[in-house]
Amino acid sequence: MTTTFSHLGICVSDLDRSLRFYCEGLGFEPTDSHHVGEEFSALLELNPVALESRMIRRDGVTLELLSFTEPGHVGEPVRRPMNQLGLTHLSIRVDDVEAVVAAIQSLGGTVVPATRTTFDLGSAHLDFVYCTDPDGTRIELMDLPS
Repeated sequence: MTTTFSHLGICVSDLDRSLRFYCEGLGFEPTDSHHVGEEFSALLELNPVALESRMIRRDGVTLELLSFTEPGHVGEPVRRPMNQLGLTHLSIRVDDVEAVVAAIQSLGGTVVPATRTTFDLGSAHLDFVYCTDPDGTRIELMDLPS
């Protein structure tokens, strides 16, 4: 049996804002766009269903941004606790945490300053911080030596 990773889906409240956030702020590139309707009601366990799907890609990883027009999105745009079962965060390697933090904030994301963690190991400097996308999805920024 062969399996390969395909993509990770993220429900978003404003597709254009999320595309700007992930593409301009985190370096993803748009790849595909799909209109999804009733033909996927059973798979998505929603009826009625209508959504716009945008695939974006970076470093061999594909995210699918899902914007539901029917029945709309549910939930609050808050980051989940790290010990809540399920997906906890996306992690992005960056070479300048401060520059990415500034971009994220300008594009509607939120930085969690209390999570900033740095280590000076003599020959290596490690820098981490958590932030969220505009809908509360937790993203770890990490600057690690290659």
